Amino acid sequence: MIQTKRQTGATLIEMVISIVIISVSLTAVMMIVTQVGRSSADPMIRTQATAIAQAYMDEILVQALNDPDGGETGGAEAGETRANFDDVSDYHALADTAGARDQTGAAIAGLDGSNVNVTVTAATIGAYPAKRVMVQVGYDGDPNLSVPIVAYRMN
Repeated sequence: MIQTKRQTGATLIEMVISIVIISVSLTAVMMIVTQVGRSSADPMIRTQATAIAQAYMDEILVQALNDPDGGETGGAEAGETRANFDDVSDYHALADTAGARDQTGAAIAGLDGSNVNVTVTAATIGAYPAKRVMVQVGYDGDPNLSVPIVAYRMN
């Protein structure tokens, strides 16, 4: 009696099915990786916008509440530039739309896509005079990105 050995292994149909399943799975994974890659810059840009807004806010909040020379106008006095602003209200309507700038007005390298807008309004907290300062930073590459920071300056 001759014994025949039964061969084991995968048939051609099983191999084709395996390849199709692996291909579909790999395609799904690659789509997810592509989507994550596209949006991975968003947190970095948001963090950068927050840092820019905080830097502007820090600069503003060290200024006097009202103009030390008198003659408060609710904005920058004639002839004043950001380099010599001396009170919080001088920053009202400051708009750096061509990128973030330092206090002297020089553009900061690498931040040319940022847009900074400052609004200063009079407020009272309790019975005390204050100024409400809002710094809003956007980014040219993402019209939906807007990072506002609000603070109050009191004497």
